[in-house]
Formats: sequence, structure tokens, C-alpha cells
Amino acid sequence: MSVLLVLEQSCGKTRRASWEALVAALRLGPAENITAVVIGAQTEALAAEAAAKPVGKVIRVEHPLLAQYTADGFCAALQQLIQNESPTEVVVFSHTYQVRDYAPALACRMGQVLIGDVVAIEDGPKFVRQLMQGRLIGSYRHSGIGPCFVSVQAGAFRPDATDTRPGAAPAPITTFTPTIDAAQIRTKPGEPFRASEQTVDLGSAQRIVSVGRGIKEAANLSIVQELATALGAELAASRPICDNGWLPMERQVGSSGQTVAPRLYLAVGISGAIQHLVGMKGSQCIVAINKDPDAPIFEVADYGIVGDLFEVVPALTEALKAAKQ
Repeated sequence: MSVLLVLEQSCGKTRRASWEALVAALRLGPAENITAVVIGAQTEALAAEAAAKPVGKVIRVEHPLLAQYTADGFCAALQQLIQNESPTEVVVFSHTYQVRDYAPALACRMGQVLIGDVVAIEDGPKFVRQLMQGRLIGSYRHSGIGPCFVSVQAGAFRPDATDTRPGAAPAPITTFTPTIDAAQIRTKPGEPFRASEQTVDLGSAQRIVSVGRGIKEAANLSIVQELATALGAELAASRPICDNGWLPMERQVGSSGQTVAPRLYLAVGISGAIQHLVGMKGSQCIVAINKDPDAPIFEVADYGIVGDLFEVVPALTEALKAAKQ
């Protein structure tokens, strides 16, 4: 199966979500059948990074009008590329805000639909999506003629498998120059959005300590913060904590917060409502601390500690501090 993987960059660096999308692409076929695509005006460094990954080849889609993202420019460029690379069976994106902006229009131009926010790929291939905040699961199969467009939910696939291949030759790189006229670009990009200094990108964190309503009151958050500091982890929370204003909304994990997939996710006093699980179950190692042995969080945890967090967490913190001495 021939797969076109569209990578996304920010500030000259490939987004982590794009490497998660590469893992999804590898579920569809061998690396040699995957073509990675980088888009911009100067993409040498991005293409070289992609060429070291498990892909068959890399295409640099370059044009001066692609220096800044616009939906019109990306749609025009990718439509031409897909037609040039025919037959392409599947086009894979990461499910980012940018992709949500232009990919549906691109699919429509090609007479297709976009299967968005995919969390798993099964034999067939069948693309799995969550509905009603994870309460239902839907499986979708592409039919008809033409490429299948798929976007992959952040955190659903672990990017570990996309590490560079030691000793392997880099994939060949070619350049494609689309035909784009300035009159086609109907929007004018503004200055990049700059978040406040307090904003945290939990999606990039390798370790996260997340706290739930089991902490009882805001004054007790310092106990979990000390554990996070000892681990070198980011502090996160389930929705009730953020709704109460105990932690800012930017630290919420779940269906209405951030989706994360760190190497370690330590859930403290979190029962495991489905709205929270959909935001963190892609974590590489999940450790849960809860005094209720029947808490749903234990169903997804790799390691579970049944006990009072006010006893377990300080003990873990002291053990971590002692190990560093």
C-alpha cells in the first residue's frame, strides 16, 4: 500500500505529532512504501531529518508562497503533488489545528472525505475513531476510487518506532515545485501566535504527574508538586481540579484538555473517567495511585498502587530524593 505522509513543522522543527503519524503510516505497510512530505520555502533541514526515519523517500514541496502556512497554498500544492504521485492509496496527517484547517478542503477537492482523529488502525485497513468523548468506537473503511485521507490523534501512536535507523542509508530526497499563483492565496498570514509564558505544552512532556479529586483540596497540591519536581515531571490534572481553579486549564488532560503520550504518566488520586482516559491512555508507562482497588484507572495502568495518596506520594518523593544523593 502506497502511503503519503504529510509532515508538519513549527519554527523550523518537525512536530512530535508528525512522528506519531509516521507510526500510524507504518501500520499500513512497510517503510519503503511510505513517502514523507515536507512543505515550505526552504526545507533542506526538515527533509534531511525525515530521510533518517523509516521511510522509502522524502519529497520537498517547495515554493516561495509556501514560506508561511495558508490553507489555499497548502491545498493547491498537495493536490498537485498527490496527482503527480498517483497512485497514492492513503494520505496520512497528524490531527493538528493546522490540518483541521486545510485537510477537509483538500480531501473535498479530490472528491474524498477525511477520516479524522483516528486512534487505531486495524487490518483491512479499518480506521478507528472515538465518538461521544470515547463512549463509543467507530470503525471506518475507505471505499471508492482515489486516495484515502486520514488524520491521526495526538498521543494515539507512540513515536518510539520512528527513531533513526543506525547504519541505514538515508532515504532519497527529491523536490517538487507546485504551480501556485499569488492570486490563489486568499488569506494573509499574521504574526505567529505567542502563548503566555505560563502556558505549558504537556504534549511534549516525557514525564507527567497528574492529580485528581482525591487530593481533596487545593492546599494539598504541594504534595504532588514535590513528587513531580523530584521526578523532573510536569504537573497536570483531571478536569475537576481545573474546573475548581486549583490549576490552570492549560494543565488539564482529557477529552476537553490536552492529549498526552509521555514515557511516564503517574496518576495520583484519579479515578479514571473515560473523559480523562482518552487523553492519556497512549502513555508508554502508566502508574496509578488510588485507594479504591476498583477504580477504572487500574484497567489501563501498567503499575497500580492501592493506598492512601497522602501516605504513598510522600514516601515516593523521599525515595526519589534519596536515590539522587
